[in-house]
Amino acid sequence: MNKKLILLDIICYAVVPYLIWNYGREILGDYWAIILSTVPGFIYTVYRFLKEKQFNIAGLFILGSLAISTTVNLLSSSAESMLWNQVYLGMSYGLVFLLSIFIKQPLALHFMVDWAYLQGFARQDSRTLYFKPQLLKWFQLLTLLFVARSVFMNGLKAFLLQTYGAAGYGKMLIYMNISGWIFSAVVTLGFVFIGVKINQYVNGGEEAKVAVEK
Repeated sequence: MNKKLILLDIICYAVVPYLIWNYGREILGDYWAIILSTVPGFIYTVYRFLKEKQFNIAGLFILGSLAISTTVNLLSSSAESMLWNQVYLGMSYGLVFLLSIFIKQPLALHFMVDWAYLQGFARQDSRTLYFKPQLLKWFQLLTLLFVARSVFMNGLKAFLLQTYGAAGYGKMLIYMNISGWIFSAVVTLGFVFIGVKINQYVNGGEEAKVAVEK
């Protein structure tokens, strides 16, 4: 991720939402201030989605999550209930990732298939390769990291909500964004690591394929 994208992430996911919350809550109230604070991130995410041309499962997951989250926010009766609903929804996403591990269809693998497709590789070829037992287990572990992220992030949000209530949304934004960026960096490193394992498997002989398992 280049410096421009990092700056845009900080502005759209942290700075602008914080300013909207901090200066809008007295005029709009907590509920609508929180609703409006999510708009910049929503628009920016859709923009990134269209610009980077994400498709298939990754794209559907992103757009589906945005649609569900927005619907839940709008249907919530108060600021605090909206934040708690976000926690429950976030935990449910973690369960989806966990289920994909149990049925041996790890979502991280399908995300990687989408990325490989954007690099010019046929989806079926990538799936066939990635489902090799030597590689599949790494995708299972990476998907488990997504589960851990959901549990930690939403557990942290629940803790902050219990501690500060909806009035502490400004602090919540700071803590959630920092922890989110840390997990994003770890997940990115996970994909890079698996990319190395894939190259070792494809380019190496039998010894290299054994090394991939280690």
